[in-house]
Amino acid sequence: MNRWSFSQLMTAVFTLTAVCLLPCLALAAGGHGAPHLDGAELGVMWVIPFACMLLSIAIFPLTAPHFWHHNFGKVAAFWALAFIIPFTVKFGFSLALYEVIHTLFLEYIPFIILLLSLFTVAGGVRLKGSLVGTPVVNTGLLLIGTVLASWMGTTGAAMLLIRPLLRANAHRKYKVHSVVFFIFLVANIGGSLTPLGDPPLFLGFLKGVSFFWTTIHMLVPMLFVAAILLALFFVVDTMLFAKEGKPVPPTDASGEKLGLEGKINLLLLVGVVCSVLLSGLWKPGISLDLYHVPVELQNIVRDVLLLVIAGLSLKLTDPESRRKNDFNWFPIIEVAKLFSGIFISMIPAIAILKAGESGALRSVIEMVSHNGQPVNVMYFWLTGLLSSFLDNAPTYLVFFNTAGGDAVHLMNDLSHTLLAISAGAVFMGANTYIGNAPNFMVRSIAEDQGVKMPSFFGYMMWSGGILIPVFILVTFVFF
Repeated sequence: MNRWSFSQLMTAVFTLTAVCLLPCLALAAGGHGAPHLDGAELGVMWVIPFACMLLSIAIFPLTAPHFWHHNFGKVAAFWALAFIIPFTVKFGFSLALYEVIHTLFLEYIPFIILLLSLFTVAGGVRLKGSLVGTPVVNTGLLLIGTVLASWMGTTGAAMLLIRPLLRANAHRKYKVHSVVFFIFLVANIGGSLTPLGDPPLFLGFLKGVSFFWTTIHMLVPMLFVAAILLALFFVVDTMLFAKEGKPVPPTDASGEKLGLEGKINLLLLVGVVCSVLLSGLWKPGISLDLYHVPVELQNIVRDVLLLVIAGLSLKLTDPESRRKNDFNWFPIIEVAKLFSGIFISMIPAIAILKAGESGALRSVIEMVSHNGQPVNVMYFWLTGLLSSFLDNAPTYLVFFNTAGGDAVHLMNDLSHTLLAISAGAVFMGANTYIGNAPNFMVRSIAEDQGVKMPSFFGYMMWSGGILIPVFILVTFVFF
């Protein structure tokens, strides 16, 4: 398995940035206004590379695991190029370069830097001693993670607690269900209550939705869903625990008392959250123009701070503690490579959605309104289902704007519509491995520690059998 050092990882990040930046700077001097992609000009055929990217993630690990393990980065690059090359031929080099740079610098690179920082910092926190993965302990860990997710982000909470959960259940025969429910609750549902919890809610906050609007309005739906899932998990885990014969783990030879090691990383996690919040609140009005793509100063500062925090975590954490925490770089490398292909090949899908009633998916947009009135059930399901396969943050914005885009109006007169959009984007990010940022990383960490996780479609069988009935209940109760 490929093990990269932090320095190698950072070299890769900066090399990618440089490769993208140099042609931008060279061409920017000759530019005469920002290129513009009109999603109304794109047919659904342009979504084929993105669909093939998803199918590759779903099929190759099952049919050609050895090939996939050594070449998933090349496969991601292939499908990215399968979009970029025809797009360049059709619409010209200038527009193609603009779209790629826009996606890399405003979406992908910030996304990876945030994940890298959270992955590094959370990986420095080690729970000493032995937690025994009984149904009560496992349910307690999921509950704690669900509570933490709204205040430190789903990614932060997931990276902090997935390793303790895996170690607590290392002696168990049945482990997959624990990781699947962990993704449901900690990596998604738990992030419902504040803009810090999940990127779609943070975008709503930037658009004018008050910070505690989500806390007030999402609290009951979140508790409803979380209570059902926690109760169901406890029942399932209790049955499987009994089926295993209530196993007892081997005695911990280290004799360590239960406690936390690397506590400085908890303070650094607060620094990560503050850095992200700063970029949303501080608006100096200064930006660096890279081939007509404005990279704002607050976002540059945020990304630099996140990289500094990651470096401090490595400097201040005992390497032996990370080793005992089963920390290595492969999960973040895998996510970085695969999501590069996802973000690039996803460009036309997002553009078509943004075109609204003028785009190839006009029938989807038209379903959320009837006689000028919002259909909240469809807002919930369409936002959710599209968020399951596309980035849930821009999907949230598409439907936020479709509903009028006026935060004050939405918070008051159309509060149920805003609730439907918010709940759909956050809740249904759990439907697939790529629905929300930490899902795939949790899966990768679990597999790295020997848990045989479901395939892409296998996971969707879990989410379809468990989450979809719960979301149908949510529909009847709240919308």
